[in-house]
Amino acid sequence: MSADVAKINAAAAALDFVEDGMLLGLGTGSTAAHFVRLLGARVHKGLKVRGVATSEATDKLAREAGVPLVPVDRVGALDLAVDGADEVDGDFRLIKGGGAALLREKIIACAASHFLVIADETKMVARLGAFPLPVEVTPFGFTLTAQRIYDALKAHGCKGTQASLRERDGKPVVTDGGNYVIDCKCEAIPDAEGLADALKRIIGVVEHGLFIDMARTVIVGKAKGADVRER
Repeated sequence: MSADVAKINAAAAALDFVEDGMLLGLGTGSTAAHFVRLLGARVHKGLKVRGVATSEATDKLAREAGVPLVPVDRVGALDLAVDGADEVDGDFRLIKGGGAALLREKIIACAASHFLVIADETKMVARLGAFPLPVEVTPFGFTLTAQRIYDALKAHGCKGTQASLRERDGKPVVTDGGNYVIDCKCEAIPDAEGLADALKRIIGVVEHGLFIDMARTVIVGKAKGADVRER
């Protein structure tokens, strides 16, 4: 219960950054879902905002919450994007993609003037890598791509180098974009920037879950209140 309360507190604190007339990027995941619900309550009270969803799940939730949505192909830039994270280190580097929405999340985060991350204390880490790093890949040749991902993990000093297809009920998990996800059990990532560059160079990799030099604000939810940290 305390973890959920902390997530809600982080989401509530993020509302302080929302202003009338903003175009918002709406993240995916349990903490982002709390933000969408709280935002919907503000909209019902008269707040005028519009949102762009990062996943089909968030699109559905936003509509249920009463948040007006805009198709992503009708926007050029966003004022603020609010999303969760699976891990956050002291330099505001993130691992995201536990919900298999990393590609759309990164597109929206990059399009926002201000990328704000909401998380509970358990997501704060000294070094990235304990949470498996998701890498979105094309279904065609994914075994070949996974081998090259494995090689990149090894070359960049990751303690663990397992790269495996994410499955559910014996079938590959398919992202909203129609791709597969390779989960990398790194254990620890000593060179996040180097690994990020290496993964992007692999043919077949659509996007990876390392979000580096993107988050400007991190709100850490606690059992009582939240800490707002600025880069």
